[in-house]
Amino acid sequence: MTDLTNSNIDRQNILNNRYARERIQDYVGLPTIQFEGEYWLTKQMVADFFEVDKRTVDRYLEKYGEELTHNGYVLMRGKSLRRIKSAFAHDIDVASKTTQLGLFNFRSFLNLAMLLVESERARLLRAKILDIVIDTINQRSGGNTKYINKRDTDYLTSAIKEPTYRRQFTDALRQYVDMGDYKYALYTNEVYEAIFKEKAKEYRNILRLSAKENLRETLYAEVLDLIASFEVGLAYELKIKSEALNRKLSPSETDHVFESFACHPQHSPLIDKARVKMASRDLHFRDALHKKLEHYIGSVTEEDFDRFIGDQSMDFDKQLEQASEIFKRLKDGE
Repeated sequence: MTDLTNSNIDRQNILNNRYARERIQDYVGLPTIQFEGEYWLTKQMVADFFEVDKRTVDRYLEKYGEELTHNGYVLMRGKSLRRIKSAFAHDIDVASKTTQLGLFNFRSFLNLAMLLVESERARLLRAKILDIVIDTINQRSGGNTKYINKRDTDYLTSAIKEPTYRRQFTDALRQYVDMGDYKYALYTNEVYEAIFKEKAKEYRNILRLSAKENLRETLYAEVLDLIASFEVGLAYELKIKSEALNRKLSPSETDHVFESFACHPQHSPLIDKARVKMASRDLHFRDALHKKLEHYIGSVTEEDFDRFIGDQSMDFDKQLEQASEIFKRLKDGE
């Protein structure tokens, strides 16, 4: 089981998932102070809920202050403090000379719940948080996280264009490389390894794909685009080299073209970005760990949650249906 107390990335993934966060807030049902469009809890209210001393909360604020502040904890001062003291004089115990007041919104309260090891209530809440997160992702993805990439509305555009770019690559291998049909699988693997450090077989095992499942149908739009860019670029380089020699390339010559192309620094920013997205998304959405990409794992952004399980996402069959209607209208208008 994931230990939230030891993993900042896992904590941030949960806090960035507003769909799960809203369900957790409903589940907790904790009375709060509503002020300026946000729900707040004082340090004392948080300490009482978790059945710990207020000094324990202060200790965690000192140790994890940057993380908790990033997720919504504030020290209220000045006019805002005066307004909240005036509005909730009977709800919060604040001395008249107090110049600042520490307040948790629900996001930072949840953040603290995932850190506190002294509280049995926090431990029980952590277990329920994980259940709610898993259930939320399954519900909003239709229970098929293996193909959650297809819920991104950018995926269909990339998937439609990808076969054209792929054909340019395989045509170049056929025309310019002096080798049998093995070259197609061999150099496709070389592309995969250059981009995400894994052969096709390794990737299949990590995502538990059957022999009949198409690997590329599980790739995110950005990864598909990068593979397409790689393959058309390689096709061009193979063509240039072969025409310069006025003959087909030997396997060693082809290897040299691949190595030279893959090592070019112009690819590094996009490759690094694709590795971060693939490693991070797969671990959280698919529970799939790419060990060779562990260094690239980070938290999933709030924008990604919207893209794959939020209001911006869309069932792939529905996307196809809408696309076919557009194509039909275009055809009828010819």
